Amino acid sequence: MTQSILINAMEVIIGFSSGLAVGCGFVAFLTVLGIIPRLIQLTKTLHLVKVYTGCVVLGTLFGTYLSFATISWSHPVILLVIWGAFHGVFNGMLAAALTEVLNVFPLLSKRIGLDKKIITLMMAVVLGKIVGSLFQWIILVR
Repeated sequence: MTQSILINAMEVIIGFSSGLAVGCGFVAFLTVLGIIPRLIQLTKTLHLVKVYTGCVVLGTLFGTYLSFATISWSHPVILLVIWGAFHGVFNGMLAAALTEVLNVFPLLSKRIGLDKKIITLMMAVVLGKIVGSLFQWIILVR
């Protein structure tokens, strides 16, 4: 009895520590890409730096929890659309930041002759991620 309680406690500690490590690594990855500082710069909300950081850390930990938990929700389609839109925006921003850091868009736009349409190219990627996330949440998850 005592041994199983000790084993369960160790599993909780190891699981929480692993989630914390993954979450911190992911936040560091976002910081290296400059997503959070760029958002703060664009929205002129320097006074909310701690809020941004807290939201990213809690969101990462909550996402990690949902990845391992066996939770099933039955929500209306409109909530799935909103949830999918948030996922799409996040994935789109992450993909756009990664490709911006790697200079993928300037190289791609020069190769295919879209030098003047780089914003259109970036928006196509972001909107594609949003539509893909909506499709996943509305069609596949439901």
